[in-house]
Amino acid sequence: MGHLEEFRKRLVRIAIAVVIGTAISFYFVEDIINTLKSVADNIQLQAIEPTETIGTYFKLSFTCGLVFATPVILYEIVMFIRPALTPNERRYLYTLLPSVLISFVLGVLFAYWVLLPPAMSFLFNFGSNVATIEWRLSNYIDMVVRLLFVIGLCFELPIVMYFLTKIGVVTVQKLSRFRKFAFILAFIVAAIVTPTPDPINQTIVAGPMMVLYEIGILLARIAQRGKRKNHK
Repeated sequence: MGHLEEFRKRLVRIAIAVVIGTAISFYFVEDIINTLKSVADNIQLQAIEPTETIGTYFKLSFTCGLVFATPVILYEIVMFIRPALTPNERRYLYTLLPSVLISFVLGVLFAYWVLLPPAMSFLFNFGSNVATIEWRLSNYIDMVVRLLFVIGLCFELPIVMYFLTKIGVVTVQKLSRFRKFAFILAFIVAAIVTPTPDPINQTIVAGPMMVLYEIGILLARIAQRGKRKNHK
């Protein structure tokens, strides 16, 4: 019962953080939408349903609220599982948490500055000589937010690989043998999340993912060497 009570308290704190983040995001939601629109030149979004605009506002505000509450969410999760970790695992986790957040932000910035502009330009101009291109507000925001989120998660891959190697879940040898499958998965993920069917934009997504996997293997080697030294 003690664990359940602690779990309930931490869920309440997470919920409060998400509500506060959502409220702040809703206040600035129009600025956020204009920022997301800026990656596509001359775009005019259409709302064709009575509740589409307000629904998009609330959905985007909630998503941004989750992002803003991420430090609190991670803290509460770590504090809840902390008793089950060894002292070394705790030290590794505390050290890597800032890197996880920074990696996610870098991934979002990469998607916003590098990936989205050419992808949106391709979609907006393709077929414009035969039809008027008009995008729905909800579809555009969902697509952009999904892409930003997925690329942000992908940028955390090296940190996750380092941590799993450090605690002995995986080894460099296993990661190296899995390399060819990881590259295939990179293109599969790119094909799913990239809003365009052309191979150029898919390569823009898959290429960094493959580089990140190689960086993860390099960090895993460092982690494995550190473990051997500690054993000696």
